[in-house]
Amino acid sequence: MELASILAPSAVKVLSTVSSKKRLFQDLGDIAADCYGINAENAFAALSERENLGPTGVGRGVALPHARLAGVTEVTGCFVRVEKPFDFDAVDRQPVDLIFALFAPEDSGVDHLKALALVSRSMRDASICAKLRANTDTAALHALLTDSLSNKAA
Repeated sequence: MELASILAPSAVKVLSTVSSKKRLFQDLGDIAADCYGINAENAFAALSERENLGPTGVGRGVALPHARLAGVTEVTGCFVRVEKPFDFDAVDRQPVDLIFALFAPEDSGVDHLKALALVSRSMRDASICAKLRANTDTAALHALLTDSLSNKAA
C-alpha cells in the first residue's frame, strides 16, 4: 500500500488554530468532502462516534482519527498541521498539532488496518514529525508524508 494513493495533495492543510476536537472533525469532514466527495456531515459524525470509543491521540503531538463510512469506496486520508497545538485528550496528555485522518469503506477490514498501521508507524518517527512541524507549505508536507511513508512501507 502506497500513501500517495491514499493522500491527495489537496487533502493536506495547515490551520492556524483549532479550538476543539469537534471543530477539527468538522474541518476534516469539509476537507474530505472537497477532496474525495465524502459527505462532510457523515464524516464528522463517524469521526466523532469513533472518538467516543476512545481517544485517537496517540502521543507526542500526533492524532490518528479514523472512521468507516457507507458510500466510501476506498481508503482515503487527510493531513492537518495545526500551528497552535490544542488539547485532544491524547494518551500522553500532550497537545496535538499533527493529525492524519483516515476514511475507509464500512467493509474494508484489512485495507483500513494496513493504512492505519502504515500511517501510525511513520507518525511515530520523531524525525518525520520534526520535519512536518518545521514546514508550512502544503506541497512540501505532502511530499514529506508520501516520500517518508512510502519508504517505510518498502
